[in-house]
Amino acid sequence: MKYKLLGRGIAYLLIGISSLIMLVPFATALMNSLKTYREYTTVPPRWIPEVFQWSNYAAVFKLGNIGGYTVNSVIVAGLSVAGALLSCSMVGYAFARLRFPLKSALFVMVLGTMMIPAVVIIIPHFMIFNELNMLDTLTPLWVIEWLAQPFGIFLMRQAFMNIPKEYEEAAKMEGCNPFQIYWRIFIPMARPTLATLAIFTFMGKWNEILTPVIYLTSNEKYTLPIGILSLSGQWTGNEQLMIAAALVSLVPILLVFLFAEKYFVQNHNMAGIK
Repeated sequence: MKYKLLGRGIAYLLIGISSLIMLVPFATALMNSLKTYREYTTVPPRWIPEVFQWSNYAAVFKLGNIGGYTVNSVIVAGLSVAGALLSCSMVGYAFARLRFPLKSALFVMVLGTMMIPAVVIIIPHFMIFNELNMLDTLTPLWVIEWLAQPFGIFLMRQAFMNIPKEYEEAAKMEGCNPFQIYWRIFIPMARPTLATLAIFTFMGKWNEILTPVIYLTSNEKYTLPIGILSLSGQWTGNEQLMIAAALVSLVPILLVFLFAEKYFVQNHNMAGIK
C-alpha cells in the first residue's frame, strides 16, 4: 500500500511538471502578445508586461483582413469535417460490416496509402485541379476529404467492428436495409469516434499551411495561417501583434475541442477498456 501511494505520488508529480513545461510556450506567447513593442524588444526580456495591452487584440483586426481569412478557414475546415465524417463512416462501415470480393486486400491497400508521404501526391493533385479549373479557389482545400481518407476509414472501421452483431441482426429482422442500419443504428452508436475524427480533421485543416500556399494566389482567398504570414511585412515594429493574431487563430480550435470533449474523452475511455 505504501509503495502504491508513493508510485501514485511520483506519477502525479511527473504529470504536473510535464504540464507546466508544455504550458510555458503558450504562457510566454500570451505575455508577449500583451506587451508594447518596447517591452517586447527589451534585453534582457521581461516576462510580465508593466501594463497589459489588451488593445493589441483589437489592433490585429485593423491591420489586415483577419476577418476574411477567418471566414475562409471556417469554410474549408467546416466542409472538410462534414466530408470526412460522411465519407469515412460510409467506407468504414462497408469494410466492417458488408461482404464483397477482395475486401481484405482492398483494406490492406487503403492502409498502405497511409505510408505514402503527402508531398508525393501534391503534383498529381495540382495537375488534376488545374485541369478542373479549381486553382485559386477554396475547393481543392476541402474536396479531398469528401473522398474518404485512409486514417478516417481505419478509425471508423474499428469503431463499427466493435459494435455487437446483435444490433445489426435485430435491425435486419425489422426490415432495415444496409444503409438504414448504417444511418439509424451504427452512426448514433459511433458518435465518440465521429467526434474524435471531427477534432483531428478540423485541427489539421485549420492549421494547414502547405496546401493553401500551393493552390491559392489571391490574397482574399487566403486561409488564416497563410493570411497571417502574408501580413508579416506589415507588422514591422509591431511584432507583438503577430503573436496576438496567432493566439486569436487558436480560439476556434479550442471551441471545437470543448464542444466535442465529452465524446472525445468517452471514446478514449472505451479504447482503454478494450
